[in-house]
Amino acid sequence: MAISRKAKIITIITTVLVLALGLFIFFRFFFVYSRGVNAGDINYFQQQGIVFKTYEGKMIQSGFKSASTQNNAIRSNEFKFSVTDKAVADTLMRCSGKHVELRWKRYMGTLPWRGASQYIATEVLSVE
Repeated sequence: MAISRKAKIITIITTVLVLALGLFIFFRFFFVYSRGVNAGDINYFQQQGIVFKTYEGKMIQSGFKSASTQNNAIRSNEFKFSVTDKAVADTLMRCSGKHVELRWKRYMGTLPWRGASQYIATEVLSVE
C-alpha cells in the first residue's frame, strides 16, 4: 500500500514543526547563553514558591558611577539570581550581609523548578 502524496506532505510538515519546536525549547530554556562571575554583598537569600520551592537571592554590587547623578555619586546595582544546587544554597543561607563572589550561568528563559531568574548561581567562589 503506497502512502498518498497528501500524507507525505503532512508527515514532512509535522516533522519540520516538531523539530523547530524542539530547537526553540532547547535554545530558550536549556542553552547556556552566558557565564560569568559577580561580586557583591548578599542582601537576601530565601527559599520561596508554592508548588516548586526555589532558592532566590539578591546581591548588591556597589561602586558603579552613574553619569546621570550629580557630583559623580556612587550608585549600587542589584543582581537577582536563583540557585538550583542545595550545597550552594546552604552556603548562601549563611552569607546574608557578607561580601561574596558567585559564578553564574544565564539562560534565555526561566523554568518554574529552576527559579524565577535567568541567572543561576552555580558556585560560591569566596566569602568575606
